[in-house]
Amino acid sequence: MSIIVDIREKIKHRWQEAAEAARQAGRLSFAELPPFIIEVPREKNHGDLATNLAMVLARPTRMAPRKIAEVLLEFFDDQDTWVAKTEIAGPGFINCFLKPEWLYQVPLEVAALGEKYGYSEVGRGETVQVEFVSANPTGLLHIGHARGAALGDTLANLLTAVGCRVTREFYINDAGNQIEKFADSLEARYAQALGQPVPLPEDGYHGEDLVETVQNFISQYGDRYLNAAPAERRQTLGDFALQEKLTAIRTTLAAFGVEFDVWFSEQELHQSGKVSQTLKKLRDQGYLYEKEGALWFCSTQFGDEKDEVVVRSNGLPTYFASDIAYHVDKFARGFERVINIWGADHHGHVARMKGALAALVHDPERLEVILAQMVRLYQGGEQVRMSKRTGQYVTLEELIEEVGKDAARYFFVMRAPESHLDFDLDLAKAQTNETPVYYVQYAHARICSIFRQAKEAGIKQPVIETCCLERLREPAEIDLLAKIAEFPVEVIMAAESREPHRLARYVHELAALFHSYYNAYRVLVEEGELRDARLALVQTVQTTLRNGLRILGITAPTRM
Repeated sequence: MSIIVDIREKIKHRWQEAAEAARQAGRLSFAELPPFIIEVPREKNHGDLATNLAMVLARPTRMAPRKIAEVLLEFFDDQDTWVAKTEIAGPGFINCFLKPEWLYQVPLEVAALGEKYGYSEVGRGETVQVEFVSANPTGLLHIGHARGAALGDTLANLLTAVGCRVTREFYINDAGNQIEKFADSLEARYAQALGQPVPLPEDGYHGEDLVETVQNFISQYGDRYLNAAPAERRQTLGDFALQEKLTAIRTTLAAFGVEFDVWFSEQELHQSGKVSQTLKKLRDQGYLYEKEGALWFCSTQFGDEKDEVVVRSNGLPTYFASDIAYHVDKFARGFERVINIWGADHHGHVARMKGALAALVHDPERLEVILAQMVRLYQGGEQVRMSKRTGQYVTLEELIEEVGKDAARYFFVMRAPESHLDFDLDLAKAQTNETPVYYVQYAHARICSIFRQAKEAGIKQPVIETCCLERLREPAEIDLLAKIAEFPVEVIMAAESREPHRLARYVHELAALFHSYYNAYRVLVEEGELRDARLALVQTVQTTLRNGLRILGITAPTRM
């Protein structure tokens, strides 16, 4: 457990003891202590840690929060807590000011843990599946998929960092109506490429990437399938194209720093009978009914706005039917928690999916859905709508070529997923302090430069454990130490709240503090004891930045 987490837990426990002691003394009256928080105040002059305990006790005690706070302070024991003083603020917050000496423990902790600084076991080995991207394998990945990929992979990294056992999964939508349209489009493109005047289906796939796919097919098979049986031609074309598209998706995601543990095929659900088995269970439990020749799920019984078709009037299961079977299969595989990252256009699907799980006696709260809003791409102040390659949408591959993996990943996670994202290509490419990812990476590279200069000057890198860290007395140094100390808590909170943007914000704030320090103070001063202390400080910043960037899936460069 990190020192700041230990301090927070100890202080929280002392507040619990204070509340109980006050109750035993008859000064406060409550049946059960309500949940309360210990947090870092936004304003620096509000102390190092604050609690809302007095405010949450107001209702059960029927007392004013400030009066409760006064009572709590009478019973608060600050022994061995690093608390120097406390004060009541605002409507009833209690602020704690810590003795600054505790911060000198932080570099020692970072040095001891190294690459594991910021990591913890608060997840207690919970098995978590994170399913994301899951694009139809009928085309190339676009920037909407890119946002989901960055969010999902970073969240998986965060959950791993707090001790969860995480599986990344891609659901291949290789069955159903869209695959039929895909096959129709391939047949038309194949015939066209061989000189046949066949029109492209209006509701088919019109991207230029299918022309490439068909040319690749022809280079291997020629016109062998032009006069083949339609079923054979469609099957061969479809298998070839699906394999090519999946290979392209895997390659592009790998270039984006994303590797999946499981690629799960929708076709397997149908072939294994799991879709029909799931529908039978729903029917046996009375949650399906027939209307207009189709089979419907009673999703309105679980809070949905309308019931949903699971088998069409032509007898074919809908995508929703296979998706129910897929989620049943997830829990059958033993995952304790399942997290899906979907596009915002899937918001209506959430309630009915949770309803289906409840109908099948699964706890719907074990399924979490994060909805990622749309991304708008801008260049030169104008929105970019068209792709040079597909003629329809900008691909992830094109985006990586344009701005690089690191800039793309950072931009996609620096905003909350529920926020619309305007991606400025010019800003992402620029190597200036206005570019967030460059600003953070430059801080790491600057520190590497300091150590190169030290080596050239014959200055050995100090052993942090032997440094006189108390020489770090400047306000900027204290601020840096305090910010570094927050890192383990930020990782935990970002993981638990499913908010990767918290970590992106944190590394940017840490980089800003370092840049300000670098511009105001020399590290390689003549006086050896102070120089070693400052080298220990910047090494601690370096380790923290590197660990944060690694969780974000971004490189920590040594030169820029």
